[in-house]
Amino acid sequence: MNIHEYQAKQLLAKFGAPVAKGVVAFTVEEAVEGAKTLPGPIYVVKSQIHAGGRGKGKFVGLPPEAKGGVRVTKSVEEVGLAAAEMLNRVLVTHQTGPAGKEVKRLYIEDGCDIAKEYYLSLLVDRATGHVAVVASTEGGMDIEEVAEHTPEKILTIDIDPATGLMPYHARKYAYAMGFKGEANRQAQDTLAKLYAAFVATDASMLEVNPLVLTAEGNIRVLDAKMSFDSNALYRHPDVVELRDLDEEDPAEIEASKYDLAYIKLDGNIGCMVNGAGLAMASLDIIKLSGGEPANFLDVGGGASKEKVTAAFKIILSDPNVEGILVNIFGGIMRCDIIAEGVVAAARELELKVPLVVRLEGTNVELGKKIMAESGLAIVPADDLGDAAAKIVAEINKAKAA
Repeated sequence: MNIHEYQAKQLLAKFGAPVAKGVVAFTVEEAVEGAKTLPGPIYVVKSQIHAGGRGKGKFVGLPPEAKGGVRVTKSVEEVGLAAAEMLNRVLVTHQTGPAGKEVKRLYIEDGCDIAKEYYLSLLVDRATGHVAVVASTEGGMDIEEVAEHTPEKILTIDIDPATGLMPYHARKYAYAMGFKGEANRQAQDTLAKLYAAFVATDASMLEVNPLVLTAEGNIRVLDAKMSFDSNALYRHPDVVELRDLDEEDPAEIEASKYDLAYIKLDGNIGCMVNGAGLAMASLDIIKLSGGEPANFLDVGGGASKEKVTAAFKIILSDPNVEGILVNIFGGIMRCDIIAEGVVAAARELELKVPLVVRLEGTNVELGKKIMAESGLAIVPADDLGDAAAKIVAEINKAKAA
């Protein structure tokens, strides 16, 4: 789950991280009134969408030379003009894709005099099971560009969660970034507070780009992006309240209601699988067979007929889907239950696209019998490779008809 910049800063401020004063605004009037509460005279108006590259982004309907989604203004009046141009307009960045995202809220922040920009992030290293601190003196840039062109400017510090962030970690970071005197002390303190926030909220990623050294010699978190482990959200109802459904795919929202793991992709073959590993293998085999998967959908280990029907509805809500592949290995989940769910869903939805089903495991023969006797045009498959080849062939056949 992702949250907006202003929400991340509000959360980090609770842990003592140095963030500037700011206010969120949903209307031009709120932006103007909010700016009046800030010290000024410099105000930064920031579009709030779940995507990076906002400053370099372009608004649909504005001329190419128009400023992007992050603007520095020098008066309350300029705040109002910027807000009027940005609110309720689609912003396209390198992370949104050509469709862009509609800006429905702004963050008006007090400006600061920047002396130097840095990059700092914390994330979970899946290979080690540790927290990785990634830092660079090249702040304000995409870290991927830095890694490609000047990898020597990236510092990575591995933190064992059993010990947590130790003083020597913070010292290594601050001295590697070249901070001196009071700024060095503040940099160490800021890293400690960011780490505390990262662990306490079960975050999966915390990115500050840029972290800045001000002209006065102080450290400030100038931007913040946070995402959280969805499996741990039950422990953080306060974080769940920050969820912005407008920023999420409607199908993914619907899937979350049924505890289905769904991610929309760009292909035409809908996939319903149990188990994340099997789901990823299914996507790979579909690609190898010449097809393009339309989604990742994991129904989990205990799907009911109702859950299977919901999964079918979500898959078919994508107009690009031209066929469906069901790949189930019945362990805890029985194949006959899945078969009943598939048959019920196909009948209820009056399925009109090809459907290939591969079942294996507990009660597999009973499951195959249920599908064979259903009277529906369900194509059985013997294994994963056979299933992928058959769904590609069935779609091609339907196109040729």
